[in-house]
Amino acid sequence: MSEQTEGAGRAERAVVTGPQKMTPSEAFVETMVANGVTDIFGIMGSAFMDAMDIFAPAGIRLVPVVHEQGAGHMADGYARVSGRHGVVIGQNGPGISNCVTAIAAAYWAHSPVVIVTPEAGTMGTGLGGFQEANQLPMFQEFTKYQGHVNNPKRMAEFTGRCFDRAHSEIGPTQLNIPRDFFYGEIEAEIPRPNRLDRGPGGERSLNEAAELLAQAEFPVIISGGGVVMADGVDECVALAERLGAPVVNSYLHNDSFPASHPQWCGPLGYQGSKAAMKLISQADVVVALGSRLGPFGTLPQHGMDYWPKNAKIIQIDADHKMLGLVKKISVGICGDAKDAAVALTERLANRTLACDATRESRAATTSAEKEAWEAELDEWTHEKDPYSLDVIAEAEQEDGNWLHPRQVLRELEKAMPDDVMVSTDIGNINSVANSYLRFEKPRSFLAPMSFGNCGYALPTIIGAKAAAPDRPAVAYAGDGAWGMSMGEIMTSVRHDIPVTAVVFHNRQWGAEKKNQVDFYNRRFVAGELESESFAGIAAAMGAEGVVVDKLDQVGPALETAIEKQMTQGITTVIEVMCTRELGDPFRRDALSKPVRLLEKYADYV
Repeated sequence: MSEQTEGAGRAERAVVTGPQKMTPSEAFVETMVANGVTDIFGIMGSAFMDAMDIFAPAGIRLVPVVHEQGAGHMADGYARVSGRHGVVIGQNGPGISNCVTAIAAAYWAHSPVVIVTPEAGTMGTGLGGFQEANQLPMFQEFTKYQGHVNNPKRMAEFTGRCFDRAHSEIGPTQLNIPRDFFYGEIEAEIPRPNRLDRGPGGERSLNEAAELLAQAEFPVIISGGGVVMADGVDECVALAERLGAPVVNSYLHNDSFPASHPQWCGPLGYQGSKAAMKLISQADVVVALGSRLGPFGTLPQHGMDYWPKNAKIIQIDADHKMLGLVKKISVGICGDAKDAAVALTERLANRTLACDATRESRAATTSAEKEAWEAELDEWTHEKDPYSLDVIAEAEQEDGNWLHPRQVLRELEKAMPDDVMVSTDIGNINSVANSYLRFEKPRSFLAPMSFGNCGYALPTIIGAKAAAPDRPAVAYAGDGAWGMSMGEIMTSVRHDIPVTAVVFHNRQWGAEKKNQVDFYNRRFVAGELESESFAGIAAAMGAEGVVVDKLDQVGPALETAIEKQMTQGITTVIEVMCTRELGDPFRRDALSKPVRLLEKYADYV
């Protein structure tokens, strides 16, 4: 007996219902089908081959990758763009341990990723057998729930629970399965997916928040990642318009409010918008909508300690543990960002608000700050510290053309289509890109968030493209991070998941080199990255490679690559030849001038 269910964007697939005899592999696969799984990222292995054998007839595509870390990032990108589960799987032992970094990144992005970790067989556990490892502790810190199948008869139960918890706990879960438990005959019933209805939060806290907002003269909204995950951008817009409030994006969530809206002001945090920072510094009430107010995202920047010292903070988060964790708050609302925005807008709809009287003046202030920041970005063609000026002078003496990163980023911004998805890696130029990336649609901006790992951008945008093949997909990476992940170009080409990658080739580990400039008297250790042509390597992997060394080539190169991506299914690597000039240090808060106590190191200060 079966019933029909939609297969998350593919043809409808039959889902087994009611208690039936089946194999544990069938129970595992049918539970994934019930949860709408159509794509899994990983590398095939003998540990789960019995289940893998029936992926295709169940309507599930296994996307084989080059490296399992890439598979985890692809699952992350897939989940963040689609709002559905991202699933990653690999061989027990080394295949699974390769995924740890990617799952950590997904954890800090609050992505509903399910990592399936086949384990060594139960009869060999503890004997030091081939590829044996204790796999649960590996992911303990970076998962919201760990399900270990301790009996084949519980396969469907634990599989279903991992998928349910990934959504309800808003983060990755681990399904650990001894490899011998895929076999045999069991009687099982496939559990129906259980999705939590969070609601707007408690009546008392919502009423308290509404009272604070009614009295606010200069309210500012922080639109965070929770707004995107709740599909609540329109509701955030409605609340902002009722208040006439400037809206700033939380760090690396530039897609949480449409950039064309007159109340949009840009992102806070590292290399963010000066307009956003200057406006929030004037706030008397801040609404942190769907934001945990992470410490790195509110650090001083551009020489400004902008966080308002006396403002009342209303924090809204689906995880009650985040409320008041980082910043002192006046009201904490545990609820869905979308529903909470609706509830607050309704409470304020027919009231006279203190901020109504200042609506026009605040709009003028917002517009003026934005115009000033855009003008500054237009004029900020290169970095102006002494080291960067030396680098620019040296570049003018070298053979070839070397472009200023900020000019490149501005040209890329101008060439982006409205519905683009962009992933950025960690690093100096990628961080500077935070000043220039703006979006019209949610589920468009992907970054490694607080984990800050290299090798993120390319595999993540491949996963995003797999989830949304009708949207343009662009990855930004520096040459250091690119070296960690560029092998996944083969995945893109082999499996017809076309993307466009922009590689900023400045021949260095820029972020760390900036620390050596500012704190270690330009003593450069292990930071140089001379390499062959990345465009040439891309061509060898079956993609198109384009070298850009003139500013007027930047926008057209991106536009052409995206057009080929969308109409011909071509993956392109655009190698931009950049100077070695550097933006602000990545972690000024974490470093200090060196102290040397031994005489032999006296000169190293």
